[in-house]
Amino acid sequence: MSKAFIASVIQDSLECTGVAANRCATDLIEAIVREMKKEGGFTLPSFGTFTVRKTKARKALNPRTGEAVKVKAGKTVRFKASPNLKKAV
Repeated sequence: MSKAFIASVIQDSLECTGVAANRCATDLIEAIVREMKKEGGFTLPSFGTFTVRKTKARKALNPRTGEAVKVKAGKTVRFKASPNLKKAV
């Protein structure tokens, strides 16, 4: 799924211009990102839950050279599908 797909669905649903639908899709995505930064997660009922998790610093191997590389601590986003989504798919 892409932002263009979301904008297309909004445009068809609301019968609005492509510019307005694209702006709406952009605002929707930005609102979801803000909520995840603020609360650490986001839930769409009947779809699933996105959660932000912290990752620890670790050592990894470069697959080409086999050389050890340090990977910094960071954050990642996880998704857990709702039971309704699992049944639908």
